[in-house]
Parts: sequence; structure tokens; C-alpha cells
Amino acid sequence: MSFSQREARTIIRKEVARVPEGEEIRHLNIMPMMDIMTILLVAFISQAAASATTLLASSVTVPSSVSEQPMPEAASTLIITKTAIVVEGEEIVAVRNGDVDASLKEGGADGRKIPRLSSFLGNLRREHDAALARDGKPVPPVPELMIIADRSTPYGLLLSVMFSAKQKEAGYKRFRLIVQKHRVVSPT
Repeated sequence: MSFSQREARTIIRKEVARVPEGEEIRHLNIMPMMDIMTILLVAFISQAAASATTLLASSVTVPSSVSEQPMPEAASTLIITKTAIVVEGEEIVAVRNGDVDASLKEGGADGRKIPRLSSFLGNLRREHDAALARDGKPVPPVPELMIIADRSTPYGLLLSVMFSAKQKEAGYKRFRLIVQKHRVVSPT
């Protein structure tokens, strides 16, 4: 069956006229879809950042302990991996052969202070304190830094990290070295 162009237009107009006014769709509103996509994008980015921190922490074999203390809410997290020092998911300085490059230390190879780490930790602590104050939570009088390090981390590197975090610009006074809880097996 064949229709002329005029007959086809007449049939379409009649059919369009039959559709009730409330059900008429003349355009597609994509603004709600764009809002949803924006929310999903933010959620995926934050999840990727959390996954990166978890991945870095999972590559660290922590020593074991039999004591247990609750984890503080306001403490910042620093991870010493075999390749980098990572604070709150962001790589601050590279680690090679169990130490930070001498050019990145104040005083060269014999120095203990890592200025980039001290500066970053100071900025992070001020941001955390401001966020706690905005939320109406008490700002801890003694800021804490949780350090997660592999059991094979050289003591000198750990000392440099703690020394840098204790500097005036960083201001950390208390450190928690994170260890794996050791299970005590009772004789049966």
C-alpha cells in the first residue's frame, strides 16, 4: 500500500491530534541525566582514590603485635612503601634502596629532615583541624600521625619520617606505628 506525501502528513497529523496533551513529548530534557552522571563521576573518583590508598597499604607487610588500642579518628595516615612515602593517598617523595634521595633531605645524605614531607604534613594538619572545627568536633591538642611501614623498612628511613613530622611546620607530636595483631595460640 502506497501513500502520497500529502496523505502521509494528514495521517500523522490525525494521530498526533489523538495523543492527549499531557503525554505529548516534543523534546528530551537531559539535565537530570547530566546531574546523575556528575554525581557518579564524583563517586567514582573518590572510590578510585580510596582504592589507591588501600592498594598501597596492602603492599606493606606490617609486623605483628599482641596489644590492641583503638584507632583515633583525627589521625592522619602515612604509608612507607618500598618505592615511596605516601600521605593520605598522595605520593610525597620517592624511596630508593631504603632511603629518600639525599637531594630531597635538608643537610644532604647525613640530614634527617625531608622538607617536602614536613611542609605537606603541616598543610594537611591545618586542613584536618579546620575541617574538625567546621564540623563542631574538638581539635585534638596533640596531633597524631599513623605510620604504616613494612617490617623491612630501614630504621633510618622511619627516623627521618618521624623527625620530619615532628618539625615545627608539621607539628605532629604523637605517632602510632601500625602493626598486625598477632594471634596468640593457646596450648590445647
